[in-house]
Amino acid sequence: MKHPFLKTVSGVVLAIVLFAGGITLLSATYLVDEAEQVVILQFGKPVGKPISEPGLHFKVPFIQDVLRYDKRLIAWDGEPNQIPTRGREFISIDTTARWRIVDPLQFLKSVRDEQGAQSRLDDIIDSTVRDKISSTELTEIVRSKDWEVTKEDLERVRGMQPDADESSLTEKIREGRNTLTRAILEQASKGMPARYGIELVDVRIKRLNYITTVREQVFQRMVSERQRVAEQFRSEGQGEASRIRGETSRQLATIRSEAKRKAEGIRGEADAEATRVYNEAYTADTKFYALLRTLESYEKTLGKQTVLLISSQSDYFKVLRNMAP
Repeated sequence: MKHPFLKTVSGVVLAIVLFAGGITLLSATYLVDEAEQVVILQFGKPVGKPISEPGLHFKVPFIQDVLRYDKRLIAWDGEPNQIPTRGREFISIDTTARWRIVDPLQFLKSVRDEQGAQSRLDDIIDSTVRDKISSTELTEIVRSKDWEVTKEDLERVRGMQPDADESSLTEKIREGRNTLTRAILEQASKGMPARYGIELVDVRIKRLNYITTVREQVFQRMVSERQRVAEQFRSEGQGEASRIRGETSRQLATIRSEAKRKAEGIRGEADAEATRVYNEAYTADTKFYALLRTLESYEKTLGKQTVLLISSQSDYFKVLRNMAP
């Protein structure tokens, strides 16, 4: 029988051997994902061919390291640049692109990582975009070749800017924006050295606008145009209001004149009727009418403070003289 101490020592040694074997096994294996490609580094230098097959793989433990790169498309977004077009219109253009790593070994040797690749792409794509934009008319950059201007588009432009030049809208497009982006992609791909291990897949113009100073001028022109249209509408409204007020005044004057004419006619008829009635009453009994008119004159002329200096034989006192005591 073994001594208990020897059993303990042998158990510890076995545990150490198993632990070391597990660590060695873990260091000697690695997994490759479907979206990854791997380069094996030994003392910091690549060895062997890149591994892109997904699954479990083996390497020399503790000596070799695994460097992983993405196989999927990677986005590149450039900084907006101010570039003059062929017609000397300064525009701000924002470009985006998609690229991928096709040769991990060349990629590692030339640019090392994605940050280095982004720096190379900045130089190549920005210079290509600047060359193409500066040699292209603005209408070719903005519009596509298959875009047709409809009557509704022209009417909308006339409504917003009646004095706008419509020749740029109706001008025939020779290449257009899609052809321009394809040309940028082709030229940038040719300028991408094979030693980079990069494939440029697509280049697109993400945003296009006038530069700040020109944009402010455009906005000011739009505001002025809107104010001019508003003033035109306001003057037309004031003119229509004046016309309505004038028509109302004319109709009111006509109504008043007609009402006054009818009133004068009615008043004249009434006066004539009153005169006729008076005449009939007078001719029916002239003495009574004279008496009545005399009494009415007494009522209007004689009062408490009235003093008359006339002869007693005057006709004015004829009624009083003939009255019985």
